Parts: sequence; C-alpha cells; structure tokens
Amino acid sequence: MALSEDPWRIHAVLPRSRANGPGLRYVVWVQGCTLACPGCFNPETHSPLIPGVTAATPAALADAVIAEAAIAAGEREPVEGVTLTGGEPLEQAEMASAFCQGIKDRSELGIIILTGFTRHEIERDQEKARAVEHADMVIAGRYNPRLRIARGLRGSSNKEYWARTRRYRPGDFAGVPEVELLVGPDGTLTVTGTP
Repeated sequence: MALSEDPWRIHAVLPRSRANGPGLRYVVWVQGCTLACPGCFNPETHSPLIPGVTAATPAALADAVIAEAAIAAGEREPVEGVTLTGGEPLEQAEMASAFCQGIKDRSELGIIILTGFTRHEIERDQEKARAVEHADMVIAGRYNPRLRIARGLRGSSNKEYWARTRRYRPGDFAGVPEVELLVGPDGTLTVTGTP
C-alpha cells in the first residue's frame, strides 16, 4: 500500500493501559475529528491543527508498538494488544490501515478501533473499510450523551461492538475499568477510559 506524503497526526500514545480494552494495551490517540459529538470525552483531539501534535509514519509507530510489546513480553503481564482511538482514526483512514496492517504482519497483538462512524458508514466507504480490515474489534457509532452508559469502552449504548475476528467478544469488555488515572514520571496526570 502506497502511503500519501501527509504525516499521521498523533495526539498521544500510552504504552500501557488497562482501561482501553481487554488486557494490557498500547493506546494510540489520533488528532483530528470533524464529527465533534456533543459531550465527547476528548474534545482536545478534534482540531487537526493543534500545535505540538506529533507527526509520525504508520510504519514508525507500528515499530514502536511492537518494540514496546517485546519489552513487556518478559514482564508478569505482557501487552495484549493495541487500541486505536482519537480524535477519529477513520478520518485518517489510509494511515490507520497501514498502521494496523504493520501490526498484524509482524506481531500477534490484537487490534481494537474506536470510531464515531457507524458500521454502515464504514462498510459503504472503501477507505474506511480498508482501515478496519485488520482490526479484531471495532466499536462503532457516534457518542450520544442521552444514551450514556460509560461501560465496556462504549460511551453510549448506541455504540456497536463489531467483531471482525474471533479474538474478542462483547463480553470481554465487561471487565475493562471505566477509568484509569496514571501519574507520569514528571508528575503529569493522564485520565483515560470512558469515565
């Protein structure tokens, strides 16, 4: 797959998280979302033009994830998979597709994609469909604050679990913590999950 020359806009990465899917996960938040769902937990990821956003290539980021998973493999609990979220990963569909393919081609890590697009919208759009081709689970649909549940990585009950492989089932998400607070070495606080 030939990639465009555009950089992949990355808001943040978190090498180890328990609140972004089953098991210990590497999390990638992309920058940019035109859906801007009312009540979104990550409004700071909406603008594609935020200063200081990291530009990365999908291959370099896939390498970083695989390297981190290899480091963690010797630990008591290895990294089980990667979660791609945002912002809106499918608005940078070509980059998301290349990243997920790089992960699948070179590792056994599971892939979860959180998107505001519905399954129907994804299936109707070739680029978006290619972006989820290597995902094991897609959690699809716009956040609706009137249907808020904040459980199982679904912010609202209209969001659909779309199992693309047999690796994950909806029941696997029942034990995912709703929120996670992490304190970095420099004292920065990261709040993640679906609080």
